Amino acid sequence: MKLRRTPRMIMATTSLLSLTMAFHATAKTQSLDELVKAAKAEGQVYSVGMPDSWANWKDTWRDLNSKYHLQHQDTDMSSAQEVAKFAAEKHNATADIGDVGFAFGRVAVQKGVAQPYKPSTWNEIPDWAKDKDGYWALAYTGTIAFMSNNNLVKNPPKTWADLLTGKYKVTIGDVGVASQANNAVLAAAFANGGNESNLKPALKFFAKLAEQGRLSFTAPSLANLEKGEVEVAVLWDFNALNYRDKIDRSRFTVSIPQDGSVISGYTTIINKYAKHPNAAKLTREYIFSDQGQINLANGYARPIRTNIALPAETKAKLLDNKQYEHVHPIKNFDAWEKSARRLPRQWQENVLIHQQ
Repeated sequence: MKLRRTPRMIMATTSLLSLTMAFHATAKTQSLDELVKAAKAEGQVYSVGMPDSWANWKDTWRDLNSKYHLQHQDTDMSSAQEVAKFAAEKHNATADIGDVGFAFGRVAVQKGVAQPYKPSTWNEIPDWAKDKDGYWALAYTGTIAFMSNNNLVKNPPKTWADLLTGKYKVTIGDVGVASQANNAVLAAAFANGGNESNLKPALKFFAKLAEQGRLSFTAPSLANLEKGEVEVAVLWDFNALNYRDKIDRSRFTVSIPQDGSVISGYTTIINKYAKHPNAAKLTREYIFSDQGQINLANGYARPIRTNIALPAETKAKLLDNKQYEHVHPIKNFDAWEKSARRLPRQWQENVLIHQQ
């Protein structure tokens, strides 16, 4: 039986609709001062996947406490775990905001566990690095780079083509398992005419290295680099630069391959069910501010806003912007996901079979 709508019910519905529309209008026009006031009233923000040691988050949490009196607590976890936590807890949310890999921003939106917020610096974020509705935006990037041991390699490679003519061994880590290693394969694909759905050029490239006996299986870890067991490593720029400075800056050359690489990054997601939504929004706002971006750079995470003036000591930690002129963001995530699933077997059948 259909429910008959009485005039009183229609009036009530109309009133509720008007109230809802007024709320959304207010939310959209909330000023920064109003956001700060609301966040201070909440007084705290709980994060996941944003520990002090990663991307120098500790300075951002310190600033949010000193400037806005926000208390903070983090539980470290992977991107997949963060999205799953938001979905499982729903209205019993224990987290307000998380930091996830590029692809997981879309996953959070698809699962309906994120809420939008566009910081005041929104227009300074490249279109490829943000969701048009404000559900996610990369705050910092990672680009596949070369890290060469100057004591072992006389002519550090500047391109993928250079790798094929060198006399040194090259390591990219555990392909098929590690995200860094998988993205190294994708970077080689971009440089050699491939893309997210076509990794054949990269597999052919690494097969040649294997045939030469120059594909190393030594993990590109801080310990192995420090011991001199790695000649040339292929890894994220923020890892390479961090390792370089922790060991000995003069011992290593870090560069972005000039014939092509892949650029990715990390985005905050604000929990749709956050108990402290204004504090979470203020956190995102601060992350995209000048100082928030500088904080990330001090942790070797390359800021997405490339127009800010970094302090000299901070700028010295990073590579010059010109190094990044031939990098490619991932655009076809569906194709890349399928390729990544097939990669372990393809690596075994097309590359490792040639290893001497």
